[in-house]
Amino acid sequence: MKRLRRLLISLMITALMAAGMPMTAFAKPDWPSDTGIESEAGIVMDADSGAVLFGQNIHVQKAPASITKILTALVVIENSSLDDTVTFSHDAVYNVEDGSGNKNAIEEGDTLSVRDCLYLLLMRSSNQAANALAEHVGGSRDGFVKMMNEKTAELGCENSHFANPSGLNDDTQLTSVYDMALIASAAYKNDTLLTISKDKSYRLPATKNNPDGVTIQPEHKLLITTDTESPNYYPYAVAGKTGYTSVAGQTLVTYAIKDDRRQIAVTMKSTQATHYQDTIALLDFGFLRFENVNISENETAYTSGDQPVQIGDNSYQPSDLSMDTSAVITIPKDASFADAEKTVVTDLPEDAPLGAVALLSYKYNDRKIGQVYLISASAAEAAANGETAPDDGNTASDPAASNTGASGKPKQAKSSFHLTLPKLPKVSVRTVLIVVVSVLLAAACAALVWLFYQRHQEEKRRQEERRKRRRQRLQEIGCSQEEFEKLLEKRMGASYWASGTAEADESTEQAESDMDVRSGSGQVPAADAAAPRLAESGKARTGSTEKKPLKEKLAQKEAEDAKTQQGVQEDDTELTVEDLD
Repeated sequence: MKRLRRLLISLMITALMAAGMPMTAFAKPDWPSDTGIESEAGIVMDADSGAVLFGQNIHVQKAPASITKILTALVVIENSSLDDTVTFSHDAVYNVEDGSGNKNAIEEGDTLSVRDCLYLLLMRSSNQAANALAEHVGGSRDGFVKMMNEKTAELGCENSHFANPSGLNDDTQLTSVYDMALIASAAYKNDTLLTISKDKSYRLPATKNNPDGVTIQPEHKLLITTDTESPNYYPYAVAGKTGYTSVAGQTLVTYAIKDDRRQIAVTMKSTQATHYQDTIALLDFGFLRFENVNISENETAYTSGDQPVQIGDNSYQPSDLSMDTSAVITIPKDASFADAEKTVVTDLPEDAPLGAVALLSYKYNDRKIGQVYLISASAAEAAANGETAPDDGNTASDPAASNTGASGKPKQAKSSFHLTLPKLPKVSVRTVLIVVVSVLLAAACAALVWLFYQRHQEEKRRQEERRKRRRQRLQEIGCSQEEFEKLLEKRMGASYWASGTAEADESTEQAESDMDVRSGSGQVPAADAAAPRLAESGKARTGSTEKKPLKEKLAQKEAEDAKTQQGVQEDDTELTVEDLD
């Protein structure tokens, strides 16, 4: 029983220690935020997933200055040929803000190709090139500005309005770092724009003021610094654009690649020339603290197996479904794909790809971290042919096919419906462990209570048996219970008799054994015969702390009996170890 009690106590101690252990390593990690910048606004975004890794005032409108030219270049490339010839008008050259300059001394009547103008625009930040390109593509500067704002709306920018293609001061020329990150992400996915932005030099052809042509280089210091000791050395920087006006302060957009991860950093309203160091801090934070996880490698239930996949009210065969194998989500490095929260969206936007039947959207603590479309091959084929997807058993009635217009793309629904896949509520491992430990503690306490109860009952049973034997022996020798207890109290002491200790019980047993002695004819009264030995026993027990083994005590008692009670014959029933138990 003692061994069981020790085991239960050890279990309780272990459970309490386990409950107090830190559980951070097992719980869902927090989103990292241990960085900061001195610019008024800044952001670092994963260019592949669109996840915002860190942001400061990301939706606050600010003047962009010349980072506007990234949007200008994107609109030009999407709406013209690189070999087209651009003629610089008087308005394009001279209708600029005073003091804004004229890099490379472009003159009215100069002609360059669209490609030449784009290099001049992005490498040298030429306002004249911006104006000339706007007139060439949009027919007028105002016409081109309208195209710019339409593009920002298409990209999902909600805090932007552009009034000119150059970024020069205008009270209505405003955007946010978040919107600029969206613009830059789209821009650097354009191969032509990325190639121009990555080049470290370009040779411009002859113009009126440069009849021999001229070689130009980028102004973005993170792109051109090769000195490893320089604070502006950043080998992962690939492309970007600088900006400055008296109103905007320093602004900067940077596109960087490291370990096959692509990031966009934007800073705005730097007044202490901290934009380069702020950008390095943002990019390093993103590369160090996060990682991208492939979606298709973790969502195999949609595209593999033989069982139909239920999406909304429709079912699809896995062989009919596919998703972009390059799509990723961005999560903290100490998190896992299972920590992301998935929502299946079945009401799709107008720009959804052909054959899309659902959008898998992922969040981490309410932060968007990536998405991917589920594509039905049969729905895509039907949409391309302007038909409704056939009901061949692979799909049920296909909403993607029935909601397509002449373009084959789904129509914008009047209301949005989001279907979240059923999933068990997320419970941290710490919570589970606390519950388990609580149950174990309760079980251990119950076991201890049961143990002590059983011990108590056993002790009561043994005492009752002991009293029963005592009464029987006292009856046999003609001694009353009151006489026995009075004699015992007198010889042993009241406090010792009332102590209830095991030693007191043992003394009682020995006293009973002594009183059980008979002398036959002419017997000595039992109580008187027992008195000398009780006295000796009391002296021995109260005067010495030494405890002798029970058998040795019995031997000593028998020897004393032989001395003091010669001629007294013992009862046929001998005293045994079992009698004293």
